[in-house]
Amino acid sequence: MTFWWKKIFLVIIAVVSLRIFIKIGILAWKKLIAPSLGLEIDIRTQGKWAVVTGATDGLGKAYAKAFAKKGLDIVLISRSMSKLKDVAAEIEQEYGVETRVIEADLTEGQVVYAEIAKATQDLEVGVLVNNAGASYDHPEFFTNVSEEMLAKILQLNVAGVTGVARAVLPGMMERRKGVVINVSSLTAAIPSPYLTVYAASKAYIDKLSADLATEAAPRGVTVQCVLPGAVATKMSKIKRATWMAPSPEKFVEAALKTVGIEARTTGYLPHSLIIGVMNVLRYICETGAVWLVAKTMLNIRGRVYRKKMKSQKETQEDILTKS
Repeated sequence: MTFWWKKIFLVIIAVVSLRIFIKIGILAWKKLIAPSLGLEIDIRTQGKWAVVTGATDGLGKAYAKAFAKKGLDIVLISRSMSKLKDVAAEIEQEYGVETRVIEADLTEGQVVYAEIAKATQDLEVGVLVNNAGASYDHPEFFTNVSEEMLAKILQLNVAGVTGVARAVLPGMMERRKGVVINVSSLTAAIPSPYLTVYAASKAYIDKLSADLATEAAPRGVTVQCVLPGAVATKMSKIKRATWMAPSPEKFVEAALKTVGIEARTTGYLPHSLIIGVMNVLRYICETGAVWLVAKTMLNIRGRVYRKKMKSQKETQEDILTKS
């Protein structure tokens, strides 16, 4: 009897070891080997035009310039016509490609999506980047976030991403080629108290992308969800790029190497480490992991409020001094 128990135990160990080995191999292939070998989808083969929402700043602008560098013509979508014209002129001058601009406030709903569909219907759109989005100004209690801010987040991050994808996808499916990149957030994949509605809206993008990828694949279209961590952009309020919070250009360069290799990715290896560490902590102690995130968020919130109070106090002192 002891002999057979030893046999069973050895078989179990072998199966578990093989599974771990395969998992590590797949992870290494997707994260390191395939991107370094340049096995991603060549965006240039998907169509002549790239459409980018939220294209005047941060990741959107970096994606637009990366596509222009590859020789694609660019459709820039944003709510500020002055910024659109500036970015379009910059791209045309630097890369010699054609640009078109669409002034659109995606919070206005279906009428805007219809305009985007009409403006792009005759173009061979090879790639769409759904980047436009809204976030909290800083971590905050759900009940303290204004209704206007909540509505904006839901309109942009949920309805906006859905509406723009619905406007552009039919043309791709008809041509049986194309890439849709939906920009979510790392907060969709880890506990995110005090960013509750923002994180939930980004989780929607994650789920939408996963199921849409299954629908689109038989029609020749690739759908990818990118879940970035901190990037040095105006939205994140990070002024200086670091190894963990890269510049938008560095992030996009890394993320584009994953297209066609990973359907769901952080786009940037150090950000994958954050998810990995958090998953380990949650496995060890779910409550402790959530407490750690909550404590971090409250510390950030506290620093913001202390800074505001200091600024208000200095302003009041200036007023008293002048009077």
